[in-house]
Amino acid sequence: MFRRTFWFTAGAAAGVWATTKVNRKLRQLTPEHLAAQAANKAIEAGHRVKDFALDVRAGMAQREAELGEALGIAEPPGRVLPPQRRLAALDRGTENQKHDEKHYGMLDNTHPYNRNEDH
Repeated sequence: MFRRTFWFTAGAAAGVWATTKVNRKLRQLTPEHLAAQAANKAIEAGHRVKDFALDVRAGMAQREAELGEALGIAEPPGRVLPPQRRLAALDRGTENQKHDEKHYGMLDNTHPYNRNEDH
C-alpha cells in the first residue's frame, strides 16, 4: 500500500514539475519576450561598442601625443578632441515631437484618407 502511495505521489510531483517547466519555457518563447530579450542584447552590444570606441579614442590621443613627443612636433595649444555627439534619435525634445506629428499624422487615424478602413 505504501509503495503505491509513494509512486503515485512521486508521479504527481513529477507531473507538476514538468508542467511548470514547460509553461515557463513557453512563456520565454512568446514574441513579446523574444523581442524584449533581443532589445536587451542590442542595448548591451551598443554599450560594449561605445566603450570600445571610447577606449580607442583615448588610446589614439595617447599614441598621438607619444608620437608628437618622439618626433619633436609641438601640439598647437588648445587642440583637443571634439566632444562626443549625441544622437538625435535619442534626444526626444519638442522639436522632434513636432517633426513626428507632422510626418506620422496618419497614426492617429484623423487623416481623411485612411488605407486601413474597411470598404
